[in-house]
Amino acid sequence: MLADKLRKSVLQSAIQGKLTEQLATDDKVEDLLQAIKEEKELLIKEKKIKKQKPLPEITEDEIPFAIPENWKWVRLGEIGIWEAGTTPSRSKSEYYINGKIPWVKTGDLTDSILKSVTENITQLALEETSLKIKPVGSVLIAMYGATIGKVSILGIEATTNQACCACVTYKNIYNKYIFYYLISQRDNLKKMGAGGAQPNISREKIIKTIMPLPPLAEQKRIVEKLDNVLANIDELKVNEEKLSILQKNFPDKLKKSILQSAIQGKLTEQLATDDNVEDLLQAIKEEKERLIKEKKIKKQKPLPEITEDEIPFAIPENWKWVRLDDICVYLQRGKSPIYSDIKKYPVVSQKCNQWSGFTLEPAKYLAPEVLEKYADERYLKKHDILINSTGLGTVGRVCLFKTDSKYPIVVADSHVTVVRSTRLISEIYIKYFLSSPHIQDNIEDMCSGSTKQKELALNTIKNLLVALPPLAEQKRIVEKLDKLLADIEELKI
Repeated sequence: MLADKLRKSVLQSAIQGKLTEQLATDDKVEDLLQAIKEEKELLIKEKKIKKQKPLPEITEDEIPFAIPENWKWVRLGEIGIWEAGTTPSRSKSEYYINGKIPWVKTGDLTDSILKSVTENITQLALEETSLKIKPVGSVLIAMYGATIGKVSILGIEATTNQACCACVTYKNIYNKYIFYYLISQRDNLKKMGAGGAQPNISREKIIKTIMPLPPLAEQKRIVEKLDNVLANIDELKVNEEKLSILQKNFPDKLKKSILQSAIQGKLTEQLATDDNVEDLLQAIKEEKERLIKEKKIKKQKPLPEITEDEIPFAIPENWKWVRLDDICVYLQRGKSPIYSDIKKYPVVSQKCNQWSGFTLEPAKYLAPEVLEKYADERYLKKHDILINSTGLGTVGRVCLFKTDSKYPIVVADSHVTVVRSTRLISEIYIKYFLSSPHIQDNIEDMCSGSTKQKELALNTIKNLLVALPPLAEQKRIVEKLDKLLADIEELKI
């Protein structure tokens, strides 16, 4: 995202002295370092800290970029007291139960002021372990695992576990400058911790890390500038995320809107030259009567008349509301199969039916010896419409069956309903109709059964209302939808 790139760029500019003006009135950084040296000597003399081993001199090879003349490269160990905590024994419940002392873990670090923690310890744990209470203003950094480099500034007094290293800065160091510097170095710190089974950076690695140090006054100017700029970048990121969600959802919303417009006759022009839909229905009736007479299909039970109350929306004058079974020559659930390792007769399951299309890849195979129990009508045919008929999240999913020359015989299992429309109807139009928001947004209400095992009953599918245009307009709708929906797919990011 632009905001993340901008954040990194601004932080890098800040630590290179490019975000603020260097003022002649600022104290010399050498005087700052001398004051730190004297403060450390006093703390050692008062036995508040131990004398540390000298850190190695900074070499030219270590310096990654140029800094202003009045800045100086230092090691992090020179600007504060760095200590990691520990984890009191979990076997001693008295270290934790009713604890009041905040105990920071790396998951508590949020790149901000830390004012609350997820766990506390007791006074007894503090007394019997090496834990120390760190003051408000201490800078914390995560040293282990996926959280390496996460930071916070303590807004409360707290202890830490061994995965957190805390820095109590010396008087002439602005803790928030260190905070921002550590954020700017997160990628480098992660690289530093890579290589082992669990990524980690040690306290030793942290205190030897180099940092460009400006005079105290400029540290404060840098922080003030970063506070303002990063707040604006945070706002930009929120807007970017909102835009990203809109961009992600827009194609699907547009697709739904277009499908709904199409099935309401708003996507295509109704032409006077189109045949009358009544003639189409009469032709369908005659075709079905012929097929019944030839014993190619069974006579269907009459479906109830469509009432005014059932009609969900207005359609063009030359369209007609029909029930799905009225325009089908076969509409039936698949059968419960007996499976076999012999890969000859695929059985279509719900996994084969995806919104992205049809695939035989996840199909299992029918035992050859039971094929004779399947009537020819159960063999799936080119352009059969398949509807997933059970299961929350999959029920109602629609696709067109595609034949495969490798498998001349394919059947459906009992969780899939096969819809075979008459040849006088565009099966692709019916597939689009069943995919529309009018059907899909109401699919759960049409189902019966428990939450876990929703079922779209065969009778419910047979009685679905379909807005039927003349065949010529069905074809125009399909042609238009094919193009528009392909274009929408290109919009997906």
